[in-house]
Amino acid sequence: MEAVVFPPHIMALSKVQRLYDACDLVFSSPAAAPTVGEIRWLQNLLDGMRAADVGIDDGGDSYGERSSSSSSDDELGPKGRLLLPARAFTRITYVHIHQCADFSMGVFCFPAGATLPLHDHPEMVVLSKLLYGSVRVRSYDWATGPPPGSATTPKSGLARVVAADEGRHAPCKTSVLFPRSGGNLHAFTAVTPCAILDVLTPPYSEELDRPSTYFNDIPIPSLPGFAFLEETNLPEDFSVAGAPYLGPELTVDMDYDDDDEDYEDYDE
Repeated sequence: MEAVVFPPHIMALSKVQRLYDACDLVFSSPAAAPTVGEIRWLQNLLDGMRAADVGIDDGGDSYGERSSSSSSDDELGPKGRLLLPARAFTRITYVHIHQCADFSMGVFCFPAGATLPLHDHPEMVVLSKLLYGSVRVRSYDWATGPPPGSATTPKSGLARVVAADEGRHAPCKTSVLFPRSGGNLHAFTAVTPCAILDVLTPPYSEELDRPSTYFNDIPIPSLPGFAFLEETNLPEDFSVAGAPYLGPELTVDMDYDDDDEDYEDYDE
């Protein structure tokens, strides 16, 4: 399928609604992998997104001067909509936007210095847009794939370095990774407060054998550009908080939707 150009009445929709509609169109047939043209279309849509489009205030002066005497933690975006303030994210926080059987949309918000450990995306395509701030990325692909006829991803083995310690600074282009290329296993460390909008297809699912697995990476001095990865448990003190989505309301396909999940773990 060629990239689609929305007509004017569709362009009047919010950016997040247009992104959802595009993802629903592209990913609604799980048996067919997205084409290069479709991925580029989604990348272009994500490239146009900013934090306010998903209900987050990035601390910038996007809507004119703000009163320095204001004592409210919540900022106002377009049309008076409340925004989650970036300064409120004192630990890694996930803002859940949407999840269905075919894809998920959400934002990881980081305080400066926070690290999301090295993890994989089994049989997934992932598009990531840095909305604000700076982050360092470490990523790998497995040096060899699963045995023929097997969809099982390795739990340890030799991996090729894709990004050793790559700095990314907003605004920058949307990145994309694939099941076996593009840095399917990656870790993020926030240099400054930052936020990453993720689209995953298909989403993680323990029931469908798509769990998130975490890894240690061990450099191999005699083999530059490669490392040995081994499965590990998350640090006991690691956690991800949840925050409510305050962006524009989505009109979604109601066949399958878990947008009503409770995220009471968010600390203001």
